[in-house]
Amino acid sequence: MAQNEQTTETTTAPQKKGGSKVVIIMGVALLALGGACAYLLLGKSSHGNAPEEPKVVLSKQEQYLPMDPPFVVNFKDDQSMRFLQVGVSLMSHDAAALASAKEAEPVIRNAMVMLFSSQDYSILSDAAGKQKLQADALAAVRKIVEQRLGRPGIEALYFTSFVMQ
Repeated sequence: MAQNEQTTETTTAPQKKGGSKVVIIMGVALLALGGACAYLLLGKSSHGNAPEEPKVVLSKQEQYLPMDPPFVVNFKDDQSMRFLQVGVSLMSHDAAALASAKEAEPVIRNAMVMLFSSQDYSILSDAAGKQKLQADALAAVRKIVEQRLGRPGIEALYFTSFVMQ
């Protein structure tokens, strides 16, 4: 019986060593597989966590924001003081941009007053001067809205009235 016990022990001992090798190999394989999965998941999630630009909902119809009351500024001409009254409306297909412009109206009005009051009467007397002033005003409004909204959104600026005296 002692021999049977020794034989059983020797027979059992190699099976335990062989079994532990298989367990170790399986463990390493599982760790490698787990690492590969983690790499793929983290790699995808790090790209997925990158801030995506929110989709901007644009309406099909133009939307307008009138800047009321009209701007009234005075500026100097060679001979006398001149007055300029300009009605302005902003146009966009992006309602969020118009809402941002509405919230920033005091800042926009200040920029427009400064721009309009720095003009020269002789330049504003012809159409090209008015178009340049319109382009400058649009650029100023776009800059203000983009700083607040994080994207451009105002597409056009229209002079709804333009009176010089």
